[in-house]
Amino acid sequence: MITNVILFIFGFFLLIKGADILVKGSSSIAKRFGISDFIIGLTIVAIGTSAPEFVVSFISASHGEGDIMIGNVVGSNISNTFLILGLCAIVSPLIIGKKTIWREIPMLLILASLAAVLLNDFGQANGKSYLTFGDGIVLVLFFLAFIYYIFSITRRHRDIPILDTETINPYLSIAMILFGLFGLILGAEWIVRGATFVALQFGLSKAIVGLTIVAVGTSLPELAASIMAAKNKKNDIAVANIIGSNVFNLSLVLGFPALFYPVSFSKELNVDIAVLLFSTLLLFIFMFIGVKKVLERWQGIVFVSFYLAYVFYLIFRI
Repeated sequence: MITNVILFIFGFFLLIKGADILVKGSSSIAKRFGISDFIIGLTIVAIGTSAPEFVVSFISASHGEGDIMIGNVVGSNISNTFLILGLCAIVSPLIIGKKTIWREIPMLLILASLAAVLLNDFGQANGKSYLTFGDGIVLVLFFLAFIYYIFSITRRHRDIPILDTETINPYLSIAMILFGLFGLILGAEWIVRGATFVALQFGLSKAIVGLTIVAVGTSLPELAASIMAAKNKKNDIAVANIIGSNVFNLSLVLGFPALFYPVSFSKELNVDIAVLLFSTLLLFIFMFIGVKKVLERWQGIVFVSFYLAYVFYLIFRI
């Protein structure tokens, strides 16, 4: 038991550190080839902070642990919006750009609705729902469309710096990428095994473990990046990091594993999917309450309060 718990905890360390090293190595390589900081920030870094969710989900699917996989994605997005964005607004009220309000947030809301439909469209039986190969294709296509959208933005804003990206020796950069991938894969493997052990040992459902411990743990890169951005008054980065991460989670992280493995999960997760939809809708509504285009401190407190209420609900659901 102690060994499993230690591996579980150390797995999170490897996962987060691996993602950080992977991002730094990849960013250095990209800059060496003349790719702008703006593109690096909106692609490599945004995907990099979602790398823990991606690897955990893929390995969960390969182990037949659909509840952990779906719980990880849904729980991460709920914690990203309610907990992380809420904490950022408390640290410093977030001014959100007009285009983000009318493009990125509605795009995320549409994707969340689409994911909810796809997770409940076919193959429901014996208290289980299924994410099919066709569902995976639809979600991955949405991801590709979002990437195209990002690059269309970069063509109009090539000179806007987002990152102070360090250029590292190319051989060291490659070593960092390889080590980062190794850390992600090994860390995710230990987390999935540890989460399964915790669920069995303490009588918890795997869905609950995925929604709480695994989800919050894999959201740590987003938490660190967004809090630091808010503290430094870089509101656009804080908000874009969360919205971009949520889009990647619901499209690539959810859809890609379904292309390789059949994913079955408990229908009870529909309640959590509804919470996810509510969190995204509330973010959109808040943009028209109080000071327009600003996520104020009181709204951040409401977000964090909703998250704490959701956690209490999960505890009583056990």
